[in-house]
Amino acid sequence: MTIRAAVLPAPDREIEIRDYPEPDLAPGGVLLRTSFSEVCGTDVHLQDGRLAGVPYPIIPGHVSVGVIEKMRGRVVDEHGQPFQEGDLVGFMDVVGSCGKCWYCQVARASTRCPERKVYGITLPADGLFGGWAEKILLRPDVQLLRFPSGLKAEDYIGGGCGLNTAFHAVERAEIRLGDIVLVQGAGPVGLSVSAFAALAGALEVWMIGAPRKRLEFGRRMGVDRDWDLLATTPEQRREEILALTHGRGPDVVIEATGNPQAVTEGLDLVRDQGRTIIVGHYTDAGEIPINPHTQINKKHVEIRGCWGSDFSHFYRSIQVLAKNKDRFPWRDMADRTYRLDQAQEALQAVRRQEVVKALIRPNE
Repeated sequence: MTIRAAVLPAPDREIEIRDYPEPDLAPGGVLLRTSFSEVCGTDVHLQDGRLAGVPYPIIPGHVSVGVIEKMRGRVVDEHGQPFQEGDLVGFMDVVGSCGKCWYCQVARASTRCPERKVYGITLPADGLFGGWAEKILLRPDVQLLRFPSGLKAEDYIGGGCGLNTAFHAVERAEIRLGDIVLVQGAGPVGLSVSAFAALAGALEVWMIGAPRKRLEFGRRMGVDRDWDLLATTPEQRREEILALTHGRGPDVVIEATGNPQAVTEGLDLVRDQGRTIIVGHYTDAGEIPINPHTQINKKHVEIRGCWGSDFSHFYRSIQVLAKNKDRFPWRDMADRTYRLDQAQEALQAVRRQEVVKALIRPNE
């Protein structure tokens, strides 16, 4: 029996469909029948060769959901309750964090562990280690998560990897009740940031982004006011935002664009003694000039980076999603689904921002 997978053979190459033999399971291993796997901006960067340390060829798809088809031995959740074949689960795409290094033990920053690997990104295609496949091989060190009652696969995968990342960013932002929060970027991360910021107590959530379709969806995700990046200039946005805040600027700015210019604009806009979170720069998009005096020191601004996520963000974001899925339609964020043999087409749709989010349904 063979298993089909979509493989990215090398940078600047198109997706290929390859057949794999069904793998043997190690003790504690799981074979997952893939229900959905997402296509995100990171996958575009992978095709462009913009991430370091990627062991091409790879099977993309770092965030997926599926049904347990086979298990070897006893596998338990975070509460010690055993999983069963047939269970619908998600899984933490980050594996291999050692738990012993300085970052894991002293800094308590497992996202910076040098042993950290990610499904669909830094695990090679010598195994079924990505979601763009009919089945996914979950290593014994993978942390599975059982969905709360009533949460469907479509609800979760609509948020996908942006869900965990956005939750971490809002946690880093330390939003207080009554804050005005400006979100830069209307992609899946920015849209989830908006919902979590509203839930965290923001008085107003504002967004700068494009295209218009995404901004309109942002209104459904908690955004109160937006500025179209393609229809306004930085000067116009600054003038309007300062006028709305009595000349001060927003309390918190969360950058979720991956565009270096957004960092400069965010520092110009955030109020004195405000906070800016940089979460969108998962790849190196270049440098920008910053004036340490006028943009940081004189303003007494706090800048925080936010890299990846850990299991706490994964677990808590899904609990929050389950409770608030009727208020914030994460499910509708995924507005187009593709077969496995349409993976290249899905990548192009994401690259051109024709969709808010694309999904691969490998077994369709």
